Amino acid sequence: MKIAWHGHSCFEVHDSLVVVTDPHDGKSIGIKPPVVKADICLISHDHFDHNCARVIHGDPTILREAGEMVVKGVKVKGISTFHDDEGGAKRGRNIVFRFELDDIAFAHLGDLGQELTDEEVGLLGNVDVLFVPVGGVFTIDSEAARRVVSKIRPRVAIPMHYHYGGLSITISSVDPFLEGLPEESILRVGNEIEFTKDELPQQTEYWVFSP
Repeated sequence: MKIAWHGHSCFEVHDSLVVVTDPHDGKSIGIKPPVVKADICLISHDHFDHNCARVIHGDPTILREAGEMVVKGVKVKGISTFHDDEGGAKRGRNIVFRFELDDIAFAHLGDLGQELTDEEVGLLGNVDVLFVPVGGVFTIDSEAARRVVSKIRPRVAIPMHYHYGGLSITISSVDPFLEGLPEESILRVGNEIEFTKDELPQQTEYWVFSP
């Protein structure tokens, strides 16, 4: 199993199939565009920095709605949430996607703007690897993200949607999210990481990607 980061909230989860999340076109937000071929493309909401499926090669199946489905043998669940803390009044809806590859459960929170309810956490069920926005302004901030991680209790939490390098969106860096975490729980993995389910930690570990 491999996870590669293509900047912002765009990740490539790669096993026998490739799942890509929230693709951007790069130039609109000041970073490099993703260069990846995928079987499935998950889009959490229809904003320009998350919905650029046209840049993904391979004619992927594009999912952008809530519901449970099996696509190309992959179990996918989309859970409807909000992009803000006012019931969607400011930025509309957001889809949290849970999917399974090689018996590993992933959850990508998209541009989650609210703290998840107990019901929503229950719908997610077990999560091994969690992609969580931490930059605030347009999503939950670092403190709320830490609370969401505590509720879901994944084996790995991967921060995303934070400011770095030339990103032109004004949001916080990853540092406030990491502040105060035990140093031994933070793994800086560079641009990609390969692993098996047996290698996943029993206590939550934080994998921090960099360009």
